Order: sequence, then structure tokens, then C-alpha cells
Amino acid sequence: MDDSIAIAPEQLVQRHAQPGMSLLAVLHAIQDELGYVPPDTVAPLARVMNLSRAEVHGVITYYHHFRTQPAAPVTVQLCRAEACRSMGTEALAQHIERHTGCRFDAEHGQAHEHGPDATVELQSVYCLGQCALSPAMTINGTLHAKVTPKKFDALFDALLAAAANKCVEVMA
Repeated sequence: MDDSIAIAPEQLVQRHAQPGMSLLAVLHAIQDELGYVPPDTVAPLARVMNLSRAEVHGVITYYHHFRTQPAAPVTVQLCRAEACRSMGTEALAQHIERHTGCRFDAEHGQAHEHGPDATVELQSVYCLGQCALSPAMTINGTLHAKVTPKKFDALFDALLAAAANKCVEVMA
């Protein structure tokens, strides 16, 4: 069992898999609670939903929204769809990679994967619904529009500074 969750996978599935709920609804509920869908919930979820493990795993891996491990403390999602591309998102992506020292969609193209000690995760997404305000991104789920390299640096550096201050306060 995953050490980062305090509840057994069977109990987690039982809590969220109510009669009449779709697999997607149950997966969303689990991810909303934990921030990810632990791999060891696949088998109990398959049993409860009367599906194969392959079907459950296939849904989890097909939809980019679902992750199978906790997110990095700082997660940047950059829109790379056509409208944002036309407004310079690719140059912005290169700047972000230089500024953070990370790569977009690292680990064999899987946007949800990162190393166990990763502080920053960069993900490509395709449309945040801000086409008229592109380039657009989210940082830890907060939407930002008309992002320039300078604006990104300010947002990102402020977030890292706030995180560092929280650590200092806890340790003091």
C-alpha cells in the first residue's frame, strides 16, 4: 500500500463508489480527496464497478487529468494549443524551462510523472479556454492569462518565496 495515504484502498473505493456512479465520477472523487488516484485502488475499484483492471487503468491513463502519484509542490500547466501558439507560447515554454531547470512533459511524455524529489512539474495542456487572452497557464490551479516571460518569473518566484517562508515559519 502507498505510504502517503492513510486509508486502505478498499475503504477509499468503498467511500466513493456509490451505486449508480460512473467510473469517471468515482475517479474524480478519489482524486479530489487525495490529489491523485493511487495505483493500488485499481483492483478494488475494478471489483466494485464490475470492470477489468485493464479498463480502470485505461481510463486513468487515457485522461490527462488523472494522476497516479502526488503532484509536485509547484505545478505549471501551459496551454500549447493553436491560439496560444500563435501568441508565443512556445517561446514562453523555452523560457520557463530555462528559468525552472525543468522540462515540459518529462518522463517519456507523461505529463503526470515526476521524480520523487521534484519541486516543480511542467505540463503541456491543450486549451484552458482563454484563447482571447493567450498565452495562458495555470500555476497550482490558478489561471493566468497574457503571460509573458517577465510575468511568469514574477509569479513563479513569488510562489517559491511564499513556500520557503512557510517552511521557515514551521521550523521556527
